[in-house]
Amino acid sequence: MILFCAMEGDVEQDIDLLAKKTVNLRVFEDENGKMNKSILDVDGEILCISQFTLAADTKKGNRPSFINAMEPVGAQKYYEMYCEALKNNGVKIVETGEFGADMQVSLTNDGPVTIIFDTDVWNKKG
Repeated sequence: MILFCAMEGDVEQDIDLLAKKTVNLRVFEDENGKMNKSILDVDGEILCISQFTLAADTKKGNRPSFINAMEPVGAQKYYEMYCEALKNNGVKIVETGEFGADMQVSLTNDGPVTIIFDTDVWNKKG
């Protein structure tokens, strides 16, 4: 399962970079128990859910601010572009949630791995 959040300042050029990193990252175990296989290697499927609350800013006060989340029209466009880019980069099945809906999603996290991808980090120089 991927929780996707588009934030203010994100650019379209990052979508393909994000998709390529996603499909090629070796987070699945090989025959020796090492994280050495990608989702492509294991012929995996993806459930991609849009989750604007990942943009929560909790620096001030006790109520999160979502001012850093991209506005809904742009965020939906980026979400759809990302899901399509996952398919274009070799993932055969990419299921999606309903953008902007109040959904009940269940996740059983089988293993100790949860990774944040932030294209801002990749794009920084130095």
